[in-house]
Amino acid sequence: MLNELAATLNGFLWSPVLVYMAIGVGLFLSIGLKFPQFRLIKDMVFQLMKGSSSENGVSSFQGFAMALGGRVGTGNIAGVASAIGVGGPGAVFWMWGIALVGAGSAFTESTLAQTYKGKVVGEYRGGPAYYIEKGLKCKPLAIIFALATILAMTITGPTVQANAISTAFKGMNYNISPVVIGVIVAALFLIVTVGGIKRIGSFASYVVPIMAGIYLLLAVVILIANASQVPGMFVLIFKSAFGLEPVFGAVFGYTIMQGVKRGIYSNEAGWGSGAHAAATAEVSHPAKQGLAQAFSVYIDTLLVCTATALMMLSTGMYNVVTDAGKAVYEGVPGVEAGPGYVQAAIDTLVNGLGAPFITIAMFFFAFTTLLSFAIYADANIQYILGSTSDKVKKYAYYAGCIVIALLAFTASFKDMTTAWNYADVGVGICCWLNFPVLLLMSKKSFKLLKDYEIQKKMGLDPVFIPEDVGFENCELWDEIVDEHYADLKAAKRAKISQKEELEEVG
Repeated sequence: MLNELAATLNGFLWSPVLVYMAIGVGLFLSIGLKFPQFRLIKDMVFQLMKGSSSENGVSSFQGFAMALGGRVGTGNIAGVASAIGVGGPGAVFWMWGIALVGAGSAFTESTLAQTYKGKVVGEYRGGPAYYIEKGLKCKPLAIIFALATILAMTITGPTVQANAISTAFKGMNYNISPVVIGVIVAALFLIVTVGGIKRIGSFASYVVPIMAGIYLLLAVVILIANASQVPGMFVLIFKSAFGLEPVFGAVFGYTIMQGVKRGIYSNEAGWGSGAHAAATAEVSHPAKQGLAQAFSVYIDTLLVCTATALMMLSTGMYNVVTDAGKAVYEGVPGVEAGPGYVQAAIDTLVNGLGAPFITIAMFFFAFTTLLSFAIYADANIQYILGSTSDKVKKYAYYAGCIVIALLAFTASFKDMTTAWNYADVGVGICCWLNFPVLLLMSKKSFKLLKDYEIQKKMGLDPVFIPEDVGFENCELWDEIVDEHYADLKAAKRAKISQKEELEEVG
């Protein structure tokens, strides 16, 4: 009954309207921001490495790593395989497209999350619920979004991550019971999350770069080994993306849908999840973390997702099946769309390497995503709790972690299709709520980026002073600037004073 309901809701939420909205909003924001994802790439990388953590927030890099840990999950392996399995090779092109325009959405939501963040039990928290209430001044909608995110992060989201780990271990043929896998995942999750945001941020900052780096390196080796297939592979992607490849004509109706759908699920641009991690960072200006988070979309989709796709396509290790169950291409007969495709691709390089490598990769990819869910869920649980005592808020955090751990445990026994249906429902609801909000608040993000760039042109290290740009409900920033960035504020005031004096003389 629940499975059928999830499948029905999935079909309703992920209609073509949502696909067009995701592309349209991302494109609108990118144009309004003058495409910072292209012209400010240097700033994106620079902001990752600058700054340090404080007693209230994690460093810019740790915030980036937590968000990237959330973005780089099962969607980068199982999701890409699923997109190709249903939509054909052309789905990869549309994953690239939604990443390029989605970076504008990621910048906007992350910058707004920083602007309107709050402090909970001495640590920064924020996200769409916070900027909807403080920036859009619509508390009922903020509450609805917070509840939807809690659903997505504690109930529907953990299913696909934990299920992917279980499926990967099943492919190893070690005869390990899903019960054992579920217990191990849940226990490790609780061990890390009990230390709070600081421990999660520290864990992510070490694990995420290493796991992504090794994965990309292997993909490069496979591409080199299949260099003769690479030109034809790219031709296949582009032709299939526009229905020009006869072999995959039967699935063209799903090509764009699957590419955008799996792209959004993987890179999380626009539906608000990465904004929660962005809000936890200690930075002097909201745009700094917005730029860092926009870059994380690139790493997730243009690098990690692309690595998965190219491994499968260059080796031919994938299947494409119509919704009626008819195979239009079979590179690995009998293998379900998922990690098995990538395992087969790696085995073409070294026979037997695929299963253990993908099992390890899936574990870390999915596990770091589960950790990010703890942060995202907590930000919204704390929002709902409001001004309750710090003791209650701490217990609420632990309760949320326990619920995620339990769901991760039970998800180990579900089939992959059911798990994806649950996950897509949660993401779909958040998308329908957050994309319109980003449009309504777009002018604020434009103004924030303009303030950042003006200060950069003045030779300053940008600092956010709400009154200077006419922002309200950002009282925490007055405290942040006075405590951590008083020198930057003084430098800005001196520069402006000097400029005014020169203008008077002139």
